[in-house]
Amino acid sequence: MRTLAVATALAVSALTVTPAVADTTPYLPRPTGSHPVGVTSLSLKDTSRPDPWVPSVPYRELMVSVFYPATSAHGPAKPYMTPLESERNLEREGIPGLSLDVLSTVRTNAVVDAPAAGRRHSLPMVVLSPGWTQPRAVLSGLAEDLASHGYVVTVVDHTYENRATTFPDGHVTGCAACEVDDQPGFWEKLAGTRAADTSFVLDELTGPHAKWRGSTLIDPARVGMAGHSAGGANTLQAMLADPRIRAGIDIDGSTHVPLPASGLSRPFLFLGSKDFYTPGTPNPYDDWETDWTHLTGWKRWLMVSGTVHSSFTDLGPLAGQLGVDVGASLGGDRALAVTRAYVRAFFDQHLRCRPQPLLAAPSPAYPEVSFIR
Repeated sequence: MRTLAVATALAVSALTVTPAVADTTPYLPRPTGSHPVGVTSLSLKDTSRPDPWVPSVPYRELMVSVFYPATSAHGPAKPYMTPLESERNLEREGIPGLSLDVLSTVRTNAVVDAPAAGRRHSLPMVVLSPGWTQPRAVLSGLAEDLASHGYVVTVVDHTYENRATTFPDGHVTGCAACEVDDQPGFWEKLAGTRAADTSFVLDELTGPHAKWRGSTLIDPARVGMAGHSAGGANTLQAMLADPRIRAGIDIDGSTHVPLPASGLSRPFLFLGSKDFYTPGTPNPYDDWETDWTHLTGWKRWLMVSGTVHSSFTDLGPLAGQLGVDVGASLGGDRALAVTRAYVRAFFDQHLRCRPQPLLAAPSPAYPEVSFIR
């Protein structure tokens, strides 16, 4: 099932952990680019609007992680999650034999606050948005890889839409939006909230009073966006709301809020799981069929065999390392490698103007990937 209401996690109930594998320390696969990767965390506060999910909070506060090419790989690696964040994300899964704090032990490849590399306005930027109830951490493997190839990558935690977001002063927010996700108009509100979050983050990173000291490296004319599940679906809405986003990707996210008849003329990619798609029959990608007709610019629709919803995030490889079976026949490392390759090719073509044969036709290097449209 690929609806946005599905909360992606390491597994579903009744799955068990293989003890021999569970004893290993989980890690993110190494980035494939030539640049060391740095990362910094930013706490941003939008005082122009109250929080949409907790109206008693008179502002919208966000945590973002900014990954970027660095001059050095020496220094402390970024923690993946705090123990509390790990616990809150895993406690609902009930996976026997899996420690609830295990995600706080994941080894990453990004060095905290490493010096950034690049010339003024030389680096394209990609905004990444996670799925419904998911933290920004689960897109770290994709973010690290893009940064190693010379991108600034900003991964956004949408506050009160996931199980735990930790702020610098120590307070931790939970999923207030989870209490109303069955109400009419919820998905429209979610899409509007995330679009506003994205525009605010762009203001804070590329505007005249940028909050990141490396912001001068960003080329504000070359901004893209991608997301998984709800984050991917809402990329369409963010692009409609903000013309600064030149190209976008929906990674396995049902679009509960359809595109308007006026459509979207900027480049867009759908990337999903072929195993759940059968043309001509009801399936989780029916809304992609509708939106496809309203995409009037460059577009592709690609499907990956052997994947499940979590395969496109860090949870695929981490599940394999921890001995958790998520039901995918394609290995987690391979699924992440495929995701990295096609996401990077898309942004290389549309933000760097480098034609990509990978997007022109099926590739023998990636036989799992089918061109649907």
